[in-house]
Amino acid sequence: MGGTQVEGRQAVRELLLAGRRKVYELLVSGDVEVGSTLEDIVDLANELRVPVTAVSAGRLESVARTEAPQGVVARAAELPDVELTALLRSKPSGDGSTTPFLLAVDGVTDPGNLGAVLRISECAGVSGVVLPRHRAVHVTPTVTKAAAGAVEYLSFALVAGLPTAVAQLREAGVWVVGLDADGETPIHDLRVADAAVCLVLGAEGAGLSQLVRQRCDVVASIPLHGQLASLNVASAGAIGCYEVARRRAESAASL
Repeated sequence: MGGTQVEGRQAVRELLLAGRRKVYELLVSGDVEVGSTLEDIVDLANELRVPVTAVSAGRLESVARTEAPQGVVARAAELPDVELTALLRSKPSGDGSTTPFLLAVDGVTDPGNLGAVLRISECAGVSGVVLPRHRAVHVTPTVTKAAAGAVEYLSFALVAGLPTAVAQLREAGVWVVGLDADGETPIHDLRVADAAVCLVLGAEGAGLSQLVRQRCDVVASIPLHGQLASLNVASAGAIGCYEVARRRAESAASL
């Protein structure tokens, strides 16, 4: 599903630390200062016997696919994807629950936004992510860099149609919560049991598609009290992920 070139210090560092996929080569440009993140990366690569090649800044820029690779580019095996049903066996982290906490992204096309959403969701304890194959951005070098290494700890399922995937999750007992500007339930009023849950985020501007919206168990909204009419998908995703995580932790603690 892509992700063969990883750029940016944090993303490359997590690639090496996670040990999830083979790293073929590291290209490093510039001075490696003592105590720096770049020195840490080179040391990790040496421990893992990953070849490290020093190159000029111009050479690094010529192979980079992001605007600022921060002096390091890694070449690695593709990021694996799994079947949708495999996400139901994924384990969340940190919220005290033992049931899957999933995220589905409906038609997000901006790589920076998707990367930010993935970083936030991993920090909130999401274990698996559902991405549509068509009309949406996938895991690119820009997404990987913006995610700051989060892609190394998440399981991904690519699906032909998100509405069908949402229906399949519901049939499997997953409680599906859509997040949209005009959702009928304020997110702070959600009641989240200690059960499998999937939060669905809509595209920038358009929000949730009608078919996806219809197949959610509930569509929640984030109350806005200022003059602006909307949040971007990354900001909304942060609020949504942490609210669901908080509710799950409360439910798990009460058992």
